[in-house]
Amino acid sequence: MALEITDANFDEIVLKSEQPVMVDFWAAWCGPCRMVGPIIEDISKDYDGKAVVGKLDVDAHQEFAAKYGVRNIPTVLVFKGGELVGRQVGVAPKKAYSDALDAVL
Repeated sequence: MALEITDANFDEIVLKSEQPVMVDFWAAWCGPCRMVGPIIEDISKDYDGKAVVGKLDVDAHQEFAAKYGVRNIPTVLVFKGGELVGRQVGVAPKKAYSDALDAVL
């Protein structure tokens, strides 16, 4: 299952991770976010042990959404070594997300 990422744990989970990290910036009221949610859950299972996959609710946690310029949701960011290395804005097929992780593994 995808981890719940918050402003409080973002540093520890995302920026200090030894593994690549995928973060889904979403909100409960967002229809397209509900389409991406199950894809992110699948990705988290597929990449268990190889990458960290999490979700950040932008309504509850705005600091890092603002820091990384997330203006539209869903936005999925990929980090490696604490650096932003990939961005997908809007709904995309599962392959787009898995390709983004494969590129940094």
